[in-house]
Amino acid sequence: MSAATAPPRTQAHFLRAVLRQRGFRRLVAVRVVAQVGDGLFQGALAGSVLFNPEQRAGGMAIAAGFAILLLPYSLVGPYVGVFLDRWQRHSIIIVANIVRALLVVPIAVYVWGGEKSPIPFLLALVAIGLNRFFLAGLSAATPHVVADHTLVTANSLSGTLGSLSYTLGIGVGAALIKTVLATSFHGYALVVGLAALFYLVSALIGRVSFAPDELGPDARDRRGGSILAALRETSRGTVAGVRHLTAKRGAAYLVLAQAMFRLLYGVVLLACLLLFRTGFNHGGDVTGSFGTIANAFLAGGVGMLIASFVTPPVARRIGGWRWVAIVLAGTGLAIVGFGLPFDPVLLLGAVFVTNLAAQGIKIVTDTSLQHECADEYRGRVFSINDTTFNIALVAGMYLGALTLPDTGRSVAVLCVVAAGYVLAAAGYAALGGRWARRVGDDIAGPGRTLPRVR
Repeated sequence: MSAATAPPRTQAHFLRAVLRQRGFRRLVAVRVVAQVGDGLFQGALAGSVLFNPEQRAGGMAIAAGFAILLLPYSLVGPYVGVFLDRWQRHSIIIVANIVRALLVVPIAVYVWGGEKSPIPFLLALVAIGLNRFFLAGLSAATPHVVADHTLVTANSLSGTLGSLSYTLGIGVGAALIKTVLATSFHGYALVVGLAALFYLVSALIGRVSFAPDELGPDARDRRGGSILAALRETSRGTVAGVRHLTAKRGAAYLVLAQAMFRLLYGVVLLACLLLFRTGFNHGGDVTGSFGTIANAFLAGGVGMLIASFVTPPVARRIGGWRWVAIVLAGTGLAIVGFGLPFDPVLLLGAVFVTNLAAQGIKIVTDTSLQHECADEYRGRVFSINDTTFNIALVAGMYLGALTLPDTGRSVAVLCVVAAGYVLAAAGYAALGGRWARRVGDDIAGPGRTLPRVR
């Protein structure tokens, strides 16, 4: 696209261009409904462990819970990408949601009984694994419903609405437990069961909104053959995806920067959970802290919302790599300024800034992956990104469990985390900035042809 024919570079123009696309609106509807269900399901599961007076867990148990729920899928994530590049993403949306709805029912039954059995954890592993598969499929499908030059706005809007919907699901679940239901295994089980309805509605929207081939991969790019043959090709396909991502250095640097952010974020997340549950709760009644931590989710949701409006125009004006470096450094400063006083109100400010940064980095990273990576590799690349995303978070939570006290209050740990964010900002600015200047391309101007770089 030439400069003369390029659309005006205003946020309102890009937003209108994205919202005019019926396919994009329907893809967002699929995401929003499903992620309300995610908030209900995952929030109730977490609440049944963290804020149930019948069961209390320490920092290491919380980290282990995240590891059980995230790591199994993360270890096979890159292999799943081969199937994202083989199967119709339209089918993935429908089948993943239906299977999740079926899995939620027995999980709710086990939570109702309060049984300490590995079965609900195993079922939750599959359900959450399907969720990551579903979201990776949506990301890979987005370039099929919007133009390339609007990808940054599309990712901003869909990702943020999805995150806000997830937060809404958690909030609705918390409100139901505090007002209508009880803070007990029975109350949490009913909220878990409610998620199945949202998954089914999401599947229905996907079924009636898109033709089978509409969301890719394109027929010329789709791999044929049997599933058995696909399994044999998995390792080769994953290696090819890694090599493709490595060749796209700008995107690769962003994946590494986001992984570093998530590693440190894992420590901050565990500290916040412990502080809001125990450190700020001197009476020892964990049931009251469930409502308090809902305020933290609200502050985080507001940060994500603002990131969705701020990131596209700022990234286009100054470059995605500069914006990522700025929010990384800003997170470190916010943790020092808002976190170290260990005040519950000020800590909400740190949650706000951290989630704004997380969403801003995710928008830039997703857009860069979509913009730089070929469609036949996008599924694998997004799965690789998901793997680093989850492994880094779990590793950070284990670091927090090893270094934080049971109250979550540690000046030394927060100072190290803050310094880590600032160093990550400097490192990414040096690497990512140098590469962006060298190739002369950045998501500040997606849609123009990438120059060849050897």
